[in-house]
Amino acid sequence: MTRASRGVPSARIPTALALGWARLWGGAVMFDDEFGLYVCTGMRGGFARGGTTVGGVFLTRKPPPRRLLRHEAVHADQWARHGLGFAVRYLCEELRNPGSRNRFEIEAGLEDGGYRTGGAGQ
Repeated sequence: MTRASRGVPSARIPTALALGWARLWGGAVMFDDEFGLYVCTGMRGGFARGGTTVGGVFLTRKPPPRRLLRHEAVHADQWARHGLGFAVRYLCEELRNPGSRNRFEIEAGLEDGGYRTGGAGQ
């Protein structure tokens, strides 16, 4: 769990909680060595959009493409940097600047995260 939480004690708590949450929602847990992230697939629900990273855990229904895991690994780094407060920071940012305008999503890489970039309405 230390690697997935980037060695930050405050990120271990949300990582452990997310692993338990994944099991409750029927998720199968695996560890991705390249990105140092737990990936929980097969979940019946319990996550937003196409998937959600909590601590060092990516919660989703379908096995994700590699580029999406690269994006989610940046979110795991953000959890490590901000600790439990990241959830509040992310939510506030999402309310002010939703989707592709969210600074945390921009930092994680919009294209890797499946966000449309450029064009009208962005």
